[in-house]
Amino acid sequence: MAGTTALALRGITKTFGAVAALTEVDLEVGRGEVVAVVGDNGAGKSTLVKILAGVHAPDSGTIVAGDREVTIPTPAAAHQLGIATVFQDLALCENLDVVENLFLGHEVRRLRLDEVAMEVRSWELLRQLSAKIPSVRIPVASLSGGQRQTVAIARSLLADPQVVVLDEPTAALGVAQTAEVLNLIERLRERGLGVIMISHNMADVQAVADTVAVLRLGRNNGVFPAREVSTEDLIAAITGADDNVVAQRAQRSNERALS
Repeated sequence: MAGTTALALRGITKTFGAVAALTEVDLEVGRGEVVAVVGDNGAGKSTLVKILAGVHAPDSGTIVAGDREVTIPTPAAAHQLGIATVFQDLALCENLDVVENLFLGHEVRRLRLDEVAMEVRSWELLRQLSAKIPSVRIPVASLSGGQRQTVAIARSLLADPQVVVLDEPTAALGVAQTAEVLNLIERLRERGLGVIMISHNMADVQAVADTVAVLRLGRNNGVFPAREVSTEDLIAAITGADDNVVAQRAQRSNERALS
């Protein structure tokens, strides 16, 4: 399924007063593809996420979901279009258990709350992600950072989205927890979903992404195949300079190898 466009942004511009947050930004993600969006602080990543989530409306540009042009005026509209966003803060209730977090606001009811149906569906979602959570009836407060990210991603799958947007999914996680989350992203790709991953971590990006899109000062500054681009090239695109320490170290290493 990879290669079929799930979501495309064309010429997206957004300003806040005199500040141009995004200017003529293009972005495309296919089904079964992971696109990493990278950039320095202030590059426009957060604004892009909020436009996709229906929090902000762009001033101009077009959004195409599947094969039709759409607008995303509200978060509810994003969900209806099959776009799910997992924000960096996860928005989980620590005093509630996994099932209660997954179905918060979307409880299954017939004559009364159907606890059995919700628990069965919770396990189904977690198994699809090969999640390492011992029980769906333990409070989220007792879970690790990686497990909490798992719950947030599983919750995003309840409405069967076509595109999942992950905002800094590995931020502040340890090595083992990061590997757990990267495995979750692989599961999303295997399910044929389009994944847009916002990240500062170049190692994570190159480990799981198919394509890397660089934003710089609110504009596109390159789209690269993840397996062909070097960390040095990405940092040069992010910073707009090739005289950074990482690039200099790489150049010295190449010179030593050639001598």
